[in-house]
Parts: sequence; structure tokens; C-alpha cells
Amino acid sequence: MIRSATAFALLLLAACSSNARQEDAAPPPPCESATFEGVALTHCTATPGRHTIQMVLGPKGGAPYRSLSQLAIDRPEKSHELAFATNGGMFDGAGQPIGYYVEEGERLHKLNRNDGPGNFHMLPNGVFYGDARGHWNVRTSDDFASNVARRPDFGTQSGPMLVIAGKLHPAIDHDGVSKKLRNGVGVDRQGRAHFVISDEPISFGKLARYFRDDLKCPNALFLDGSVSSLWDPHMGRVDGGPPLGPLIVVEKRAKAKP
Repeated sequence: MIRSATAFALLLLAACSSNARQEDAAPPPPCESATFEGVALTHCTATPGRHTIQMVLGPKGGAPYRSLSQLAIDRPEKSHELAFATNGGMFDGAGQPIGYYVEEGERLHKLNRNDGPGNFHMLPNGVFYGDARGHWNVRTSDDFASNVARRPDFGTQSGPMLVIAGKLHPAIDHDGVSKKLRNGVGVDRQGRAHFVISDEPISFGKLARYFRDDLKCPNALFLDGSVSSLWDPHMGRVDGGPPLGPLIVVEKRAKAKP
């Protein structure tokens, strides 16, 4: 009986030690390599309770950063640890957003539902937005205007939408001839925000289907093409290239919330 009790105690101690090791283990890096239909991608995931998301245009009262490397140089010393950052929506020649833009609860540009040329006006376009508590969403601009009354903590408008209620944008071909470096964002049904950047040229249709079919995002938004850039400190990656505008910055929470 004594030997049985001792054995049980040892097993219990081993189980507790194993659980403690699992709790102490660091979560996996937020960015990973992926492949979809032969195209190399990088997929980064922001998880509620583990990450926060914010929009950054430039230093307070200053001009836009225009690059991820400048953001890296100018980030305040007391900032939370960076998970990753990426370009975050379309902009004019000065780097200013051309559509809805909210940073730290302050709206710097109103919703743009005008007709016009280019990808931004390939309607419906959409808004990626959320709050500091980790509630994030992607909606078409019309849906956003009709259903979101309270100003979010962050928001950026871009276009076109890639996936709308589980269906591809009606003007996007299955795999069109236009292939560029492109990136986008989608939110899955668990509330996680998925950021995808292609590491080689990709069509709108293939990028959209990756969000819909592999990442299971009912709604996804195109962020930009050709200028698409990623800062992934875990891999030592800071993309350069043409000047940028709005930036999406994902930070690790000081202490992850369940």
C-alpha cells in the first residue's frame, strides 16, 4: 500500500511539473512561412489576449515615417515588445491615408466611399478596425458605415475587399494575370487577425482564396501591392522598398490575458 501511494505521488508530481513546463513555455513566433498553390507566403497571426494592434502614421506632430526601418529607429524606448508590423492601407503621395483612418481613438480621415480609379475604388472596399481589448473586425465600408456607431481605437480603410461573407469579391478572377507582391488582413471566427504577405508575385484571386480556404476568414481586406512590407523581429526581417503610408503595429502584451 505504501509503495502504491508513493508511486501515485510521484506520478502526480510529474504531471504537475509537466503542466508547469507547458505553462512556462513561450508561445510560437507570430509569423511563419506558408505556401499556397505554389506561391511562397509569410503568415502572421495576432491573437486576442496575447497581442495588441494599433495604427501608426508617424511621430506625434510629425510627417509619416514612410518606412518600417524609420519606425524601428523612432519607436519609443518604453514601447511593448514588437510582434510584427506591416503596411496598413492606401495613401497619397505624401504618405497620408486616402480613406478612413483612426489612430489611438483619433480620426484623422473620414470614410471614403467615392467612386474613382485604382484598387482602392474597386468596390466594395473595406475597413479593418478594433479596440485595445482585442476585438478586431473587417467589414465592407458600407457595412461599417451602417453598423459601427462607436469610433474604434484603431481603423484603416483599403480596397478592394478580398473575401466578403465567405465569398470572393465579385470582380476578382480565380487567378488573374496581374501578379504582384501583395498583402492583406482577415479576421477568423475565433477573433484572430491574420496578416499575409506574398514573398513572390501573386494574383488577387489566389490571395483571396488563401484567406477563405486555408485561414477560414469570412472577411478579408487587401492592404496594398508592390509596396507590401513586413517587419518581423523574430526572423530579423525589415523590408525596404518604395515609401509607405499608414502602418499596422502588433505588439505583445506585457502579460498575456486568457
